[in-house]
Amino acid sequence: MGFLMGLLVRLGSTAVAFWLATLLIPGITLDTGSATEAVATLLLVAVIFGVVNAVLQPLIKTVGCGFYLLTLGLIAVVVNGLLFLLTSWIAGEAGLPFHVDGFWPAAVLGALLVGIVTWLLGALLDRE
Repeated sequence: MGFLMGLLVRLGSTAVAFWLATLLIPGITLDTGSATEAVATLLLVAVIFGVVNAVLQPLIKTVGCGFYLLTLGLIAVVVNGLLFLLTSWIAGEAGLPFHVDGFWPAAVLGALLVGIVTWLLGALLDRE
């Protein structure tokens, strides 16, 4: 699979994961008037989430390496929840109708669900 196709598959699977999070987890809302607006919003939120993870995750892992070792990696759940909450804040600042109510349980469960769904969809769709 080419680079561009792989990127589009990841973007689409992340958008689907965010859509499922809005349906399954109370506290994660998507207030759109039409299906087209919902799809566009989910794609933009997926892009924001991808950029936030690509930029901040390696930095946080490098700086907080001791915490990852001390907690046997469980701090990653907290970090992912905070990055999910940051994505919601950036989306709100950009005027997108995507909102996460708070850190617990919405952001943590949302980050877990998005991580699991994108992993599963990536495993199913990223075959050559």
